[in-house]
Amino acid sequence: MAERTEIAWCDSTFNPWQGCTKVSPGCDNCYAEARQDTRLHAVKWGAGQPRKRTKTWGDPVKWNKAHAEFFAAHGRRQRVFCASLADVFDNEVPDEWRIDLFDLIHDTPRLDWLLLTKRIGNVKKMLPSNTSNDDATDFARLWPNVWLGATIVNQQEADRDIPKLLATPAAVRFLSMEPLLGRVDLRQWIGLECRHESGYMEADTGATVCRECDEAALIDWVIVGGESGTKARPMHPDWARSLRDQCKAAGVPLLFKQWGEWLPWTQFCDSGIDDPPEQTRFDTREWNGETWGDVGRPMWCDSKDGLIDDMQCVGRVGKKAAGRLLDGVTHDGYPEAVL
Repeated sequence: MAERTEIAWCDSTFNPWQGCTKVSPGCDNCYAEARQDTRLHAVKWGAGQPRKRTKTWGDPVKWNKAHAEFFAAHGRRQRVFCASLADVFDNEVPDEWRIDLFDLIHDTPRLDWLLLTKRIGNVKKMLPSNTSNDDATDFARLWPNVWLGATIVNQQEADRDIPKLLATPAAVRFLSMEPLLGRVDLRQWIGLECRHESGYMEADTGATVCRECDEAALIDWVIVGGESGTKARPMHPDWARSLRDQCKAAGVPLLFKQWGEWLPWTQFCDSGIDDPPEQTRFDTREWNGETWGDVGRPMWCDSKDGLIDDMQCVGRVGKKAAGRLLDGVTHDGYPEAVL
């Protein structure tokens, strides 16, 4: 619904409708519900509640017409995140609205549409099979400007939902791992580990020797981020580092969006925060290997290793101060668009 957005991985957001239902641990502190339902009372969240269609459907048409100016400035098409205040593949959304949306996407081919969902299992049955424009027997071919993404916050969701994403046709497939709530192993879905009984990895080179792997769809892009908001949960730095290292090894572009409200002590020197950690006290939590403990009071932390009694510490400094540097580096990887 905005031509400009602060979301680091897109240029604009467009919401064809508003409203959703919580279906994941990542939904627990939903910013959209807090804003549109609790604060603004614009739409009621939950199953069985009607979604609210918006009046901004003309915006993408305007952006599409202004493509030449955008391309001249950026060398690429404008990236549109749809929908930041809803889910395109929500069961409560009328099928007619989705048909209208895909007609709009078809009529704006100069935009790259990023469809992110927490309901990847719904997508295949909800893709347009007979819109007013085309019989979409080959979705990736007919809609080359659609990037399909799944939200993954932990290993359980990865194991359950990434195979569904890879089984769904799309020109670009991506993961939004925000809020990241645990360590996640992506190796079998980004080409680092064979996942087929007929294949194996060469001991000397680590190369995959498997025709099924060679022909299998893989994840094209990974977005990683911590949680923001008053009830935000911390993200362990090793979870983010692991994904960074996996993506680097596989040659998969990674975008590190943000730390969120909580910053690991080991990142303070790279954060630009004025006071060094040995002179500053913050609302601090400790990771005991399984859960985050609430210290309950401001306390000191060893600025050299970021540990208290061998437990990783994070300090609540706010999203802006925490920033988006991972070990001093900004990660702004993107997949190649299909032109």
